[in-house]
Amino acid sequence: MKYKALSLLALAAGLLFAYCGKSGKPSNSSTTTTTTTTASTSDVAEWLTTTDQSFLLKKQEAALNWSTIDSTGTVISIDSTQTYQSIDGFGYTLTEGSAYVLSQMSTAGRAALLQEMFGSDSASISVSYLRIGIGATDMSTSVYSYDDMPTGQTDPSLTSFNLGPDSTYLIPILQQILAINPNIKIIATPWSAPVWMKDTTSTVGGSLQTQYYQAYANYFVKYIQKMASKGIAITAITPQNEPLNPANNPSMYMTANAEAAFIGNYLGPTFANNSIKTQIICYDHNCDDPGYATTVLGISAAYNYVTGSAFHLYAGSITALGTVHNAYPDKNVYFTEQYTATTGSFSGDLPWHTTNVVIGSLNNWSKTALEWNFANNASFGPSTPGGCTTCLGALTINGSSYTRNVGYYIIAHASKFIPTGSTRIASNTVGGFVNTAFLTPSGKKVLLIENTGSATTTFQIRYKGKGISTALAGGAVATYIW
Repeated sequence: MKYKALSLLALAAGLLFAYCGKSGKPSNSSTTTTTTTTASTSDVAEWLTTTDQSFLLKKQEAALNWSTIDSTGTVISIDSTQTYQSIDGFGYTLTEGSAYVLSQMSTAGRAALLQEMFGSDSASISVSYLRIGIGATDMSTSVYSYDDMPTGQTDPSLTSFNLGPDSTYLIPILQQILAINPNIKIIATPWSAPVWMKDTTSTVGGSLQTQYYQAYANYFVKYIQKMASKGIAITAITPQNEPLNPANNPSMYMTANAEAAFIGNYLGPTFANNSIKTQIICYDHNCDDPGYATTVLGISAAYNYVTGSAFHLYAGSITALGTVHNAYPDKNVYFTEQYTATTGSFSGDLPWHTTNVVIGSLNNWSKTALEWNFANNASFGPSTPGGCTTCLGALTINGSSYTRNVGYYIIAHASKFIPTGSTRIASNTVGGFVNTAFLTPSGKKVLLIENTGSATTTFQIRYKGKGISTALAGGAVATYIW
C-alpha cells in the first residue's frame, strides 16, 4: 500500500485540548518510556501517538473535563448500554526467532523488557495475548517439526515426538512471561505437519495425507500436553497457518473441505477423548476468502468443535470478519496476523494498521488484534531459508538494547487500556475519525480513535449527555479513558 505522509499542524490557541509540555522529539529507542507527566485534574485521560513521532504513547497534560457544551460540529457519541463482543486480548506472534533474540539480552535487560511488555504497572503496555508456532515458523532459527524422521521413515505412533528447538529458547521465554502475567492467552498454530505425514518430501507446500489424519490429531494432543507439563496452557489452536499459502518455508496446503474433515472427524473427537479444553479455531488466513471459514462452519461435524475463525489482512477487506460473524453469530472471529514491513514508514503504518488491524477488526466483532512479529534482530531475522526477510518486529533487539518500532505503538494503544474481559460498546464514526469504544471490567470507558485526515481537526466526545471538546492531528492515534 502506498502511504501519504501526514503533517502535524499547530493547534488553535482557544482549544481546550493542547499539546502541553512538548520538549522536542523523543527518541524511538530503549531510552524512550511510557512514563506519565504531571497533569491538571482531568475527567478524561488522553494518551497520544503522532505520525511524526513527536508524541509516542504520551499521556497529555491538558485537562479534559465534561461539560454541557452543545452537540455541534463533529460529535462522537459513546453508549455503554449497547454492547457487542468481549475481548480476549491484544499482542503479537512470539516466534522461536523472537525468543532467540530475547535470549541474547542480559538477564536484567530481558527482565525489564518483558516487564514493560507484559506487566500491569503504569510503565507497562500489558500485552495480553500471544500467538506461537507449533514447530517452526518462517521466522525461526531453523526448519523443524516435533517429530522429524530420516528420509523414508515414518512415526505414526509418535514415539519420537519432542518439543525440540522450542525447548531451548521459546519455552523458557514463555515461562518468564507467565511469571509476569499468569493469565496471558496463547494461540498456537503449525506452519507444517512433519514432512513424513505430507504428500511431498518438502517442508514447503504439500498436503496432509488422509492416512495420517489421526496421527496428526494425536500430534496436537501431545503438543498441548507437553506444553502443559512446562506450565504453559494453550488457549486455542488453528490446524494450519495460511492454509492457502504453500510458498512459505515451512508451509502446508489445506483446503476448506480437508480442514473441516480433519477437525470434524479427527481433531475434535481426539480432543474430546483426551479431555483437551483448548479451543479449535479454523482458517487463519486472508480476508479475501471468507468462504473458507463459512465452508468449514457449514459442515456440521466441524461446526460442533470449532470456536470460530481467524483472519489476516494481506488481501481482502477487514469487513470479511463481520461477514463471517453475521453468517454464524454464535461463532467468534479473531484477527491473528499482520506485519509491518522494513520498507514501510511510521507515518504510513501507524494509521493504516490502527484503522484496519485494530479498530477495523474490533468493529467487525474480532476478539483479538495481533501483529506479526514480537521481535527480531537488526538484520530483521532470524528467518528460515525462504522466510520473511522484510518483516519488522514490534521490537528490534541489538544486544541488550532495543528499539520500539511502529508495531509496538499500534498494539500498545489498545493493550495498555483495554484488558481481557472488556466489552465493546457503541460509538459512531463521523467526520474522518475512525474509532472503537469499550467498557472495562473495572467500569472504565475507553475510546480508541484515529484521525484519518491530513489536517488537525476538532471534535467532541459525548457520554451521558455531556461532552468534551478536543482535537487530533492528521494521522494521529489517541486513547481516551474515563
